[in-house]
Amino acid sequence: MKNTNFKILNPNSLIIKIMTVDQIKAPVAHEMEQFELKFKSSMKSTVPLLDKITRYIVKRKGKQLRPMFVFLAAKVCGEMNESTYRAASLIELLHTATLVHDDVVDDSNERRGFFSVNALWKNKIAVLVGDFLLSRGLLLSVDNQDFQLLGLVSNAVREMSEGELLQIEKARKLDIDEAVYFEIIRKKTASLIASCCACGAASVTSDAAVIEQMQSFGEAVGIAFQIKDDLFDYGDGSNIGKPTGIDIKEKKMTLPLIYALNNASFMEKRRVINIVKNNNNDPVKVANVIDFVIKSGGIQYAEKKMNEYKDKALQILSSFPDSPSKTSLEGLVKYTTERKN
Repeated sequence: MKNTNFKILNPNSLIIKIMTVDQIKAPVAHEMEQFELKFKSSMKSTVPLLDKITRYIVKRKGKQLRPMFVFLAAKVCGEMNESTYRAASLIELLHTATLVHDDVVDDSNERRGFFSVNALWKNKIAVLVGDFLLSRGLLLSVDNQDFQLLGLVSNAVREMSEGELLQIEKARKLDIDEAVYFEIIRKKTASLIASCCACGAASVTSDAAVIEQMQSFGEAVGIAFQIKDDLFDYGDGSNIGKPTGIDIKEKKMTLPLIYALNNASFMEKRRVINIVKNNNNDPVKVANVIDFVIKSGGIQYAEKKMNEYKDKALQILSSFPDSPSKTSLEGLVKYTTERKN
């Protein structure tokens, strides 16, 4: 039966179906099943402890949005092949390595609701596991001479590291303006999604313009995704019980707060920055900052910017021929800005 579940997204009457993750995945569902087998194989080791830990990681996988971006981008740009599977595995290996290392750096005991690797096997083993996953990704590319894919993903990992360090540096002085904020999230989050889309395209075509288009598409989606993530800190998605104020406690200057501070009086700005700097573990004062941001219109401003990047991504995608995979990519863009977690 024909699905008529849709709504108008913007004044240009761009129509996008409201899709579930399973519906988005449908054009590449078979490829995703094959990918799981190939990805598990890429993590195998002759060391029993490593095998035990990598099996634990694989069993606790998330929604697998990254390989979905790779496969859908590939199908929009051409015919999938073994190089596409390797691109998805490379990205998942390197991304998983960064997550394992991040949990050590952040001293985090949880990942997606389960114990993190460092919580179960301690920091030394977690760092070594991250190094192993990194090496498996590099060798997968080198052994198959996928040098363009390796270059795209390695550049993303470099930018992710730079973005994290820039955020840490700025958190010390809380001197982040809007331009710096966008530079941080472009590097920290958007670069990986951009590399997913670029790698998907590069695995099926040598057309540099098409690859660059897909990379720009992924970057716009990634920025919209991160703004949505930042909005959760102010109660967006509170129906799932996600705690608010985490970014404030970690002294992260996100777009809603930056906007609110830019439009505050000198004394109000000074008061709020003092809370973020010195009283960020006081629940009452953190709640006060959240209330200040909401009343200042910070949420509406961030949502407006998020939708601008969402529309930019959809505009880039509109230049590609219609197909089920293109429709799913459109649905994936919408999912990133309307998700509840």
